[in-house]
Amino acid sequence: MSGDDLITVKNLHFTFSSGRKVLNGVNLSLRTGERLALLGTNGAGKSSLLHCLMGLVPVENGEIAILESRCETEAEFRAVRGRVGLLFQDSDDQLFCPTVLEDVMFGPLNLGQSREDARKIALQMLSDLGLDGFENRITYQLSGGEKRLVALATVLAMSPEILLLDEPTNGLDADVEKRLIEILRSLPQAMLIISHDRLFLDQVATRSVRLQDGVISQA
Repeated sequence: MSGDDLITVKNLHFTFSSGRKVLNGVNLSLRTGERLALLGTNGAGKSSLLHCLMGLVPVENGEIAILESRCETEAEFRAVRGRVGLLFQDSDDQLFCPTVLEDVMFGPLNLGQSREDARKIALQMLSDLGLDGFENRITYQLSGGEKRLVALATVLAMSPEILLLDEPTNGLDADVEKRLIEILRSLPQAMLIISHDRLFLDQVATRSVRLQDGVISQA
């Protein structure tokens, strides 16, 4: 793992519990300052790869190193999870508190912030994403696009060093997508982005790779 590599994956294998193998020797690196697009058809294993990187599913074999730390055991993954933000493909998997403010505060509180500081962080993040006045909204009553932005706010409120974004434009209308593009381009974090929206990727990604037949190739 070089000093510029934030994530390094070597010969990673993963099989669903159904027996279908989706990762068959994946090699991948994410470098400092990079916004890397991960392309591939539905079912290629793109989301599974992100889940492997977070230690949410067990891999068969292979090596994962994140922020210069090898990640194999649950304790090793737990040590880096606060430094890596994952935006799930389905916002309902990310939002579970009654109100928007509680959802965005959850991460900072989990990282040891006081309630007062967590509230300040959450309100600032909502403001940064154009969600002023959303703090008391009921989460499950939001539109799909609103949920997407709130889910992103929950991730960014934890100040991660790396962002893993799974279909970030899902449910967004054109105006909100434009705002999201501006936000992502302004952020300093390295990103690994899954998206079928090529126009979005053309404006955000700095490099692209493709996951096909269980391995990574240049896009």
